[in-house]
Amino acid sequence: MASAVVKPETAPEHCPGTESDQAGKASACAGCPNQNICSTAPKGPDPGIAQVKESLQAVKNKILVLSGKGGVGKSTVTALLSRALAASDSEKNIAVLDIDICGPSQPRVLGVLDEQVHQSGSGWSPVYVDDNLSVMSIGFLLDSPDSAIIWRGPKKNGMIRQFLSQVDWGSLDYLLMDTPPGTSDEHLSAITYLSQADLTGAIIVTTPQEVALLDVRKEIDFCRKSKINILGVVENMAEFICPCCQKSSQIFKPTTGGAKKMCEDLTIPFLGSLPLDPKIAKCSDEGKNFFEEVPDSPVVKAIERVVEGIHRKRLKCIQLHYKVLF
Repeated sequence: MASAVVKPETAPEHCPGTESDQAGKASACAGCPNQNICSTAPKGPDPGIAQVKESLQAVKNKILVLSGKGGVGKSTVTALLSRALAASDSEKNIAVLDIDICGPSQPRVLGVLDEQVHQSGSGWSPVYVDDNLSVMSIGFLLDSPDSAIIWRGPKKNGMIRQFLSQVDWGSLDYLLMDTPPGTSDEHLSAITYLSQADLTGAIIVTTPQEVALLDVRKEIDFCRKSKINILGVVENMAEFICPCCQKSSQIFKPTTGGAKKMCEDLTIPFLGSLPLDPKIAKCSDEGKNFFEEVPDSPVVKAIERVVEGIHRKRLKCIQLHYKVLF
């Protein structure tokens, strides 16, 4: 009897499977950016999966930060979370991996735009923002911040594999992976290479209006189909609090109830809402530490509550894991 063909759950409907003799050759493969790789690559599991597993053994929590819609502030929220986690305990080591290949933002947001990546015998060394906060991004490898990255899927795939397997992170408590919007090549590459590396889960960022929630529901469906644990949803730019009169205004109207109502309907955790503060945007552009520059901002207090929610969710996951084992 012929052996079963391995077909990724996230593959297109008529994909023959990466280990099939028809991989990259079937009519369904026409137009796929990975067609050449599938047709010429040796059959069997990608060796990069085992390399990533070994490389990330000392990373306790590996979290994808996702968004269905662009422009919801996902990269800013990633930076806020990393700063908050690092500030909450100086003994904990936090890192950010920027896998938004075509739009890397973390070097600027975290204030290390002019730094360079160095390579040693143990791999690439990440750039340190603080003693317990580091970052790796393709932005450090470009000749200029204005340089465009014009790559098809296979080159993106290779770059993400290198980031996940060849960066010398050391021991980490949290690795936050800032992804591009949607459910594209970068996401598929990341979840494939992390499939044996004990991915903790995903945090999904949205804004309150229905046009953003429409795409977030697709992101949630992607996570469920890919068997990614959803740690929760963060609603960004939920309200604007005037710095002069402290009056609250809703810039993006939650016409269908916002992210909280969506989470209730879909039975997923709601981690909290973040207000819109122009000072935070200014700090992001200038690469300054939000917690030092605007410690009284309502965003800082709100992100601390989100971090508490992440800790609670992780504790529940650990407790459920032990119940299953014992």
